[in-house]
Amino acid sequence: MELLFKFWTFPVFWNACLIGFTLILFAMVFDLINRRRKAGYPPGPFPLPFVGNIFSLDFNNFPESLTKLRNEYGNIYSLQVFSENIVVLNGYDAVKEGFVTKSDDTSGRPPTPIFDHNGFNNGIAFSNYNKHWKERRRFTLSILRDFGMGKKSIGERVREEAGYLCAAFQEKRGCAFDPFILLNNAVSNVISSIIFGDRFEYNDKKFRKMIGMLREMFEMESGFMPQLYKIFPWLLNTPGPHQKLFTLQRKYMDFLREIIQEHRETWDPNIRRDFIDAFFEEMEKNKNNPESSFTYQSIVCVISDLFIGGTDTLSNTLRWALLMMLLHPHIQRRVHKEIDQVIGSDRIPSVEDQLKMPYTNAVVHETQRYGNILPMSLFHMTNNDLKIQGYDIPKGTTIIPNLMSVLKDETVWEKPYQFYPEHFLDAEGRFLKSESFIPFSAGRRICLGEMLARMELFLFFTSLLQKFEFHIPPKQPPPREDPIFSFNLSPWPFQICAQLR
Repeated sequence: MELLFKFWTFPVFWNACLIGFTLILFAMVFDLINRRRKAGYPPGPFPLPFVGNIFSLDFNNFPESLTKLRNEYGNIYSLQVFSENIVVLNGYDAVKEGFVTKSDDTSGRPPTPIFDHNGFNNGIAFSNYNKHWKERRRFTLSILRDFGMGKKSIGERVREEAGYLCAAFQEKRGCAFDPFILLNNAVSNVISSIIFGDRFEYNDKKFRKMIGMLREMFEMESGFMPQLYKIFPWLLNTPGPHQKLFTLQRKYMDFLREIIQEHRETWDPNIRRDFIDAFFEEMEKNKNNPESSFTYQSIVCVISDLFIGGTDTLSNTLRWALLMMLLHPHIQRRVHKEIDQVIGSDRIPSVEDQLKMPYTNAVVHETQRYGNILPMSLFHMTNNDLKIQGYDIPKGTTIIPNLMSVLKDETVWEKPYQFYPEHFLDAEGRFLKSESFIPFSAGRRICLGEMLARMELFLFFTSLLQKFEFHIPPKQPPPREDPIFSFNLSPWPFQICAQLR
């Protein structure tokens, strides 16, 4: 006991404590100096030493956090999350200037360890803005067009799949069910027919398992953990529960590799069956080019990007559409009336009907605006120093487009927080689209499947409303209208009754 007392009173111990305290204090002061905003840099909340502004953000509802900060700091403000410098763009003018007018300067992607760890950055969505990204995006857009995107041919595929979807709804015989899986299968089959050359049966267990993995991945890829990996990348390789996400990612990629390998074994360079075959052709052309961006790793990533982009956002939009029909039966009745007048009950809806159906078209657009599926799109990074609305933004800064601030801007939309199809109709009831309607983002990184998505949303929605009247199941309370935030904004699980009209 006496020895212990002597140790604690020994001058060396107290000197060590003093030195440690001094070093910590020096590190904090140095960190604060580094974080000082230079003249011309956007304003924002004061960052704490080391952690920055993480306590100003709710990572369980990140979009709402950004909107609240906008009210305090304006349309362009800055944040610091650990060592990452972030600038948030709010409102249509700021997003347009940043992503359209100065798109070459803001089209990069910040490092994202949670995706980079398993190689997701070799495709299109998460790849940085460089020569390889441009080549892959240009090629992908060209092949999608060759396979009918924006043409009547792809419309026929969607109409056929809409028929399968309606048949699956009819099998429920008016009983309560959750439409999530059926909608997911239907929209994924459209992009599957382009990528893989075939569709999957709705009861395909392997396919349903993969869809389930995707949903689970989205949930685990949101929240605070992605930010933590940026500051502590060594966590990526340490054992623990967080490894479940990376295991899911690898299983998903293995599923795609298995399909690609099956194609490789039956590939005939003289016959182009689907997108995979077209990619094989490009790989063959570039096989002697060591700098080619068309590799086995990139085909897996590009297909992954297309499949995810063509599945989750579309199925969630359709879920929002059905939810709105449940909660607003007077809108559903008006859609039914327009369908009966323009299409009738015998003919299958077509893309051409869209021009003759302003109200139904407005309902589809309002669903995208109100649902706000990807409220922050995907984060960008500046490739050069630039100015946006007079603010100086250095190279290497992460840019977050707050699309919620555009799609629910109180200065643009009459009732921004209500489902109100009249946002897209003029005084005479004609369809009218606002320039602030940018659910697919804007600029160089705009969703390359936008035309296909628009077509699918109209045809699937119209086909379902032509055949069915949707009700809240008896003795069930009205479903929740507020969203769940994971990787995107999606409705809470709900059930419907689909009665044949």
